[in-house]
Amino acid sequence: MPAAPRIRPADLFSPEDWAPFQTRRGWVGPLLVAHCWGVIALAAAAGVVWPILIPVCIAVIGTRQLGLAILMHEAAHGGLSPNRRLNDVLGHWFCAVPIGASLDAYRPYHLAHHKYAQQAEDPDLVLSAPFPVTRASLRRKIVRDLTGQTFFKQRVLFLFRAFASQRDEDMAEGAVVTGRSVAPFLLLNAVLLLALTLAGVWWAFFILWLLPMATWFPMVTRLRNIAEHACVEGSATDPFRAARTTRAAWWERAFIAPYWVNFHAEHHLFMHVPCWKLPALHRAVRARPQGQGMEVAPGYLAVLKAASARDAA
Repeated sequence: MPAAPRIRPADLFSPEDWAPFQTRRGWVGPLLVAHCWGVIALAAAAGVVWPILIPVCIAVIGTRQLGLAILMHEAAHGGLSPNRRLNDVLGHWFCAVPIGASLDAYRPYHLAHHKYAQQAEDPDLVLSAPFPVTRASLRRKIVRDLTGQTFFKQRVLFLFRAFASQRDEDMAEGAVVTGRSVAPFLLLNAVLLLALTLAGVWWAFFILWLLPMATWFPMVTRLRNIAEHACVEGSATDPFRAARTTRAAWWERAFIAPYWVNFHAEHHLFMHVPCWKLPALHRAVRARPQGQGMEVAPGYLAVLKAASARDAA
């Protein structure tokens, strides 16, 4: 069972150059979680006060729901706090549960992905192996996301399977829903619905929380999965090409790729570097000759073009 090829920090950096990437500040992770929820709250408030902004608010909230998944991912690496208990409380209850996930279920799954990245044993290989696809196929996938079909498959149907069978997890197509997270997810959402009802805006729960989760969140999750590993030549043998980094403009960070998730090649090189240090790590790695071999896309449109380059039969 071959593991993914790896490098050591000492292969690229002197101890002095590497030292800044090892330090962690305990306040940054909690601040990022607060920021994510703050953006969700502000976007929801804007949609309530100015209904004309609801389409934009749905996109912003859906992207920050992905942000919660990204911060759960950070917690899986112990990156939200040096205090393990605080890290796990933030990652599970404030990031995972609201989107129907479980940190305890996600962590071993995700660490297996890092251990076997792009090998046959990689549990995420199913997300990248089918690409490139045709443009028509990619359009169908995105339409399924934006019309709620992906949400129904991954959340509603899985909910019934979770209660009807002993199968505990389903990570297919990037789903983070697990059987053990169904009850906390439903309870938290019931509390949120009650709070909004008492505030006199019960409809905001459905339009400004569930609708983004059912449409924009699955779509940007798919874009994230495609951008990270699909169509990267040499990804199974070269540690510098195990994943792709995508340069993200401000609007892509706002509507597609929050919290530095676009720096995925650097994350796979050194997975314990906190996410907020990945831009600096990107510059440091690219300054070395070895870093010139990394897969770096100019933007998400370029990634989608590469991922849909297969000719129709």
